Amino acid sequence: MKPLFKPSLIAVTLASTLGLAGCGEKSSAPGAPGAPSTWAYAGKTGIGSSYEAYKDLAYSDEAATGKVSKVWFSLAQGIITETMFGLIHEAQIKDMQFVVTGKGFVDTEQHDTVSTIDYLYKDDAGRPLSLAYKIVNKDKEGKYSIEKHVFTDPSENTLFVKTYFTAYEDGITTNLIVNPHVNNNGSNDMAVATKDSLSAEDNGSYLTVLSGSDFAKTSVGFIGESDGLTDLKDGTMDWQYQTTGEVAGNVGLTAQFAPVALNGKESVTVEYDIAVGFGHSKADSESAAKASLKHGYKDVLAHYNGEGEHLGWEDYLASLSGLPSMTEMTTDNGKLLYTSALVLKAQEDKTHAGALIASLSNPWGDAISAEKGHTGYKAVWPRDFYQCAMALLALGDEETPLVSFNYLEKVQVSDKFKENKGEGGWFLQKTHVDGTIEWVGVQLDQTAMPIMLGWKLWNNKVLSDEQLVSWYHKMLKPAADFLVKGGTVDIDWNNTKITPPMTQQERWEEQSGHSPSTTAAIITGLAAAADIAKLAGDDAGAKLYEETATKYAGDIEKLMFTTKGAFTEGDDNGQYFVRLNKDKAINDDEKLGDNNGKPGLDKKSIVDGGFLELVRYGVRSADDAAVLDTLVEYDSQNIEDNLRVKYNFTFDGVEGTFPGWRRYGNDGYGEDIIKGRGYHATGQNIEAQRGRVWPFFTGERGHYELAAAKLKEQQVSSPTMDKLRNKYVRTMELFANEGMMLPEQVWDGVGSNEKYGYKLGQGTNSATPLAWTHAEYVKLLRSYSDQQVWDNYSELTDKFTRK
Repeated sequence: MKPLFKPSLIAVTLASTLGLAGCGEKSSAPGAPGAPSTWAYAGKTGIGSSYEAYKDLAYSDEAATGKVSKVWFSLAQGIITETMFGLIHEAQIKDMQFVVTGKGFVDTEQHDTVSTIDYLYKDDAGRPLSLAYKIVNKDKEGKYSIEKHVFTDPSENTLFVKTYFTAYEDGITTNLIVNPHVNNNGSNDMAVATKDSLSAEDNGSYLTVLSGSDFAKTSVGFIGESDGLTDLKDGTMDWQYQTTGEVAGNVGLTAQFAPVALNGKESVTVEYDIAVGFGHSKADSESAAKASLKHGYKDVLAHYNGEGEHLGWEDYLASLSGLPSMTEMTTDNGKLLYTSALVLKAQEDKTHAGALIASLSNPWGDAISAEKGHTGYKAVWPRDFYQCAMALLALGDEETPLVSFNYLEKVQVSDKFKENKGEGGWFLQKTHVDGTIEWVGVQLDQTAMPIMLGWKLWNNKVLSDEQLVSWYHKMLKPAADFLVKGGTVDIDWNNTKITPPMTQQERWEEQSGHSPSTTAAIITGLAAAADIAKLAGDDAGAKLYEETATKYAGDIEKLMFTTKGAFTEGDDNGQYFVRLNKDKAINDDEKLGDNNGKPGLDKKSIVDGGFLELVRYGVRSADDAAVLDTLVEYDSQNIEDNLRVKYNFTFDGVEGTFPGWRRYGNDGYGEDIIKGRGYHATGQNIEAQRGRVWPFFTGERGHYELAAAKLKEQQVSSPTMDKLRNKYVRTMELFANEGMMLPEQVWDGVGSNEKYGYKLGQGTNSATPLAWTHAEYVKLLRSYSDQQVWDNYSELTDKFTRK
């Protein structure tokens, strides 16, 4: 309940009496530092940023699009959530929404409205042409509705929010509530309110909130103590603090608009143009917001969209030569395809061109502390990076994959890292977009994939012979040498010896050993390196890489295919590829390590889909006996839920069942099955955590089934292709949310769902959109359009298949 006495109310009243409130008299908000800060819900229904053109394969204010805007936003649960400025991981806002008050009610948009989302700019088929959104939030009792149009200003560092507020009752008041997390943390901000602006800052980063309509009242305070949400609990805004003082903390900004008077009408709609400017000074942030308001809603939106003479998102889509034929392979007339193209391009940093991140989200963010800054998934993993670059190339974008390939040198371990005291050539596990080291595990697939990408760019004539040879000597040969010889790693906590093809971490970043998916990438990377070495005149290197790849390929089944597996019920014959083998004896009772709260189990009881990568890259044929054997266990419905991988889904109003797969049995990276809480929500990993179904595995399986169909039909028939499309493409489309964002994980129906209340097949609070999922969907469409697996390397790897 709001206290009757407010610590600084006397000062505010005096200031008002003197005519100084909001005009220079400072009344400080009490309650520093406020409640502990967290991030926002990670299941985004939309993300956005302006399209910027390259100049000489870099971002420049001199490019055709003009000044580069470095602002990104996300949307979830009907409100604006994490908004970034500067580098793509540098959050400045946690969330921004309206609190609506009236007779007997206080509503927040996030919790008290029914929300829908759509795209503002679409073609005649309903396909989005830009990442500009229309959110409509309606009061459940029909008292008001809020329509927001959200996008950024391509000419300024500004988030623009056009709002139409419609009242159906007299005297309803709207209050804009902003929770800044300036400089990528929520606990070190300071804030100021004047009569016409709100601002916050932290260590050289600033934001300013301005409106084209007058504010009736403004205030700043500390979250949970003196902020607007706390003040408005009784329906009135009494506190008008002008500063949070000299103590930093978790601050909130509040601006109240005048109550809406119906004057005898059934409804009245009022408009607010709201601009949030960002900068590295207060003046720059205010100038950006003012400039965007001066440009006006229509002009800023037209520029963002690329309408008329403006260069924007519509122009980017028009440049993608692969879209027409790929659209024919969709079952939604291209809506998710167009969205995926936009989403993949938007998740690139604009200071470090080519830096493609994993997701514009912090997984289970609402349970994750924001006391200190961190990147979440807004960072570079070379594996996810490869998937995105290959998808963009599949779309017909040749510039971004080339710029991205050039970027990779920044995250390759070499003498340039003063932290490195061991062997170089491998690629860092996870980094900031500027190359700052974050995680230092050695994942050999992430060292192979840059070689594979370079070869694909050359094979598609994006890289010239001369360029590829230059990169061979600078970047690709050191990577290939590490895949052959390994060596001692000594960087940060990681002091170990790597002996390929055994990897310190496989693609799930949790275990060491022999992994089918990692081994598939290593062999393919070495095959590509051998081909490039021949081009470079390095015959000795070519011979070494090919001989090593041959040896690795010959040991695949001996090291990773069990003949005495745990699953023998029904059609399960106990013969299959395991997820991981840590030693050379595949049929012994070795246990894997504990991970994500789950105790390690016998390696022969853990199946995953990594073996399908052997087929994707061409290291094994789709009809290889070991592959066919493993499909049985991979799809088995006889296995207990903890170890089972495949689940079928149904969707309201859609006929049929649709397949999805978990990462592996005994996966603990997800909500717990007891209370449905987010991963690590208790502050520690617990055994009850459960990794859910990941939609991109549906795409991986769809790729395998195309390869299998090609063995039977050189030209896949229309009935066969329709069957594949309706099973695998359609399933991925159904996994997308209302904003057509594809998630990392979806709810599989196992265990408690009381925390979040997901529907079956709905994206969880893990990470949405996941770039890898969108990339896999795009690549699946290109593969089906070409009738050939897109990232297949059979011309290099056929020699390694079992005859």
